Amino acid sequence: MPVVQNRAPVYVALLALALAVALVAAWTPLGTQIDRIAYDWMFRLYQPQPWQTQSILLAIDEPSLSAFGGIPGLRTALAEGLERIAPAAPKAVAVDVLLADVTALDAPLETAFAHVPNLILACDLLPNGGWEDPIPAFRRSATAVGHIHTDLDADAVSRDLPLEKAAGRDRRWALALEAFRLSRGGAPILESPQELEVAGVIIPAARDTGRAMRIRYVPPGMPPIPRVSLKQLHDDPSLARQFAGKVVFAGVTSQTGARDRWVTPYSSIPVPGLEINANAFETLAQQRFLTDAPSWAVLLLAVSLAAAAGLTFRFLAGWPANLVAFAILFVAHTAPYVFFTRGVVLPFAPPVSAAWLTLIAAAVWQHWIVRGRLDRSEAERVRYQHAMQFVTHEMRTPLTAIQGSSELMERYSMSEERRKQIAQLIHSESKRLGRMIEIFLNVERLSAGDAELKRESFTALELVSACIDRVRPLAERKQIQVTLGAIPDAPLEGDRELMEYAVYNLLTNAIKYSPPSTEVTAFGHRDGKRITISVQDQGMGMDRTEVRRIFQKFYRTAKAEQSGEAGTGIGLSIVEQIVARHGGGITVESQPGKGSCFTLELPVGAATSSHARTH
Repeated sequence: MPVVQNRAPVYVALLALALAVALVAAWTPLGTQIDRIAYDWMFRLYQPQPWQTQSILLAIDEPSLSAFGGIPGLRTALAEGLERIAPAAPKAVAVDVLLADVTALDAPLETAFAHVPNLILACDLLPNGGWEDPIPAFRRSATAVGHIHTDLDADAVSRDLPLEKAAGRDRRWALALEAFRLSRGGAPILESPQELEVAGVIIPAARDTGRAMRIRYVPPGMPPIPRVSLKQLHDDPSLARQFAGKVVFAGVTSQTGARDRWVTPYSSIPVPGLEINANAFETLAQQRFLTDAPSWAVLLLAVSLAAAAGLTFRFLAGWPANLVAFAILFVAHTAPYVFFTRGVVLPFAPPVSAAWLTLIAAAVWQHWIVRGRLDRSEAERVRYQHAMQFVTHEMRTPLTAIQGSSELMERYSMSEERRKQIAQLIHSESKRLGRMIEIFLNVERLSAGDAELKRESFTALELVSACIDRVRPLAERKQIQVTLGAIPDAPLEGDRELMEYAVYNLLTNAIKYSPPSTEVTAFGHRDGKRITISVQDQGMGMDRTEVRRIFQKFYRTAKAEQSGEAGTGIGLSIVEQIVARHGGGITVESQPGKGSCFTLELPVGAATSSHARTH
């Protein structure tokens, strides 16, 4: 299982941190811009069912301006166009031209306005906070005045329209909304905090967003909103029939005359504000609203993706985990588009960033856990090999004694007394072998950190004396004198067998690496609550480099290997572990050719005359 149970809180905390970072990043300006780009991409990708448009443009384009004398003749041209379409009885006429100044050519336009049914004139916010309204002569003929103010996104793309704007206490509805209201018989606009209602049509436009409504532009694959220019209408008056029963949006579309041209999700080429307002009206008329997904739904999706990522790498690994991770990423990337096709705008950045970051965090966690297990497994394998080498090294001596003694009993005739001596040796060495096996198992548990030390009371003098008695036969074969110096009869506490192994190892090493006819001395002293036990020899000694590495597993000095007495290099590393587990330490002083002195420093135990074991 890739994640260990007791590490689950850390794993959950890591995923939560990754999710938090993802959400914070998603709501930064960069994340918001990514959402906008994704929104435009979905707009271009999705092809909705076609609809029959209910509006028409009366456009003052470049040919129209040229035919009527340019900008000075704009009002005259507009007056002629309105007079021609008025008999066709359009449902409403929205004039997307600011008419805030008085000119000498206003009379024809004033007359035309009086003939137009359901006239809506345009107004806009002034920099000082007031309204730029049409002159009173024009306003008298208007059924409503609607604002043409556009709140663009940071990238200057027109994606939504504020249906409500206010200058102080003077509030105005959008030109498109007024046109929709009048086309529905002048129905009132009913308000609530989250929406507007006109003639039974619920418009999702919350008050706290300035009543912003996302514009559903007519897609490029559909017939565009019909357009008739003033020049075309002037040249062919029969075109006025196209305006019958339609909502007319009249205004400037020429590049030289239109100051309000903006980019849309469909087009990187700016389009005139007249066309944007007509598309806003179509959104209302067709009731093809785009609503924002609530914040709780966005958060729930992000948390669900993060949970899926965590569970994937909690219970799976390898290709199955990768396949499920791909599925999670697929859901994160496609969910916003699926919601968009159902009229709900789900931000792109939060689910995608949540999926990516939590999957990466979960995968890195799993890799770390698996790598750690692999390293531990490799360490266990190496430790087992080392342990086997230790077994073969340490058990060779008693096995050789048992084998040699049994061969002597088999091959040679000997007295009963000699036979008893050899039998006692075999018995002694076999018991020693059994103790070694037990010590080996204890050392294995010690190395793995699983050993529970025995709690026994004994004195330093008893410990060292017992070990010296065991090594004397080995020393006698090399004519080495083993001397027991001053050892304090102070109490120690711990696992006696392991401590005997530690002292015995130091003594056998001293004998092994000392030349014949030399002396090995064991001595010690008490310093407050600490006892030191030292083993000093007159052997070959070591230099500083060798002293620093002597307790490393399998390290063997060059002189020891040359002497033919080199062991496996395990014993001293085990001695160090045993002493450390008893709350002590080991040091060594040595010089080449002057011997070595190993010192154990141990804490004083509870004073007692009883040597009974306690567990």
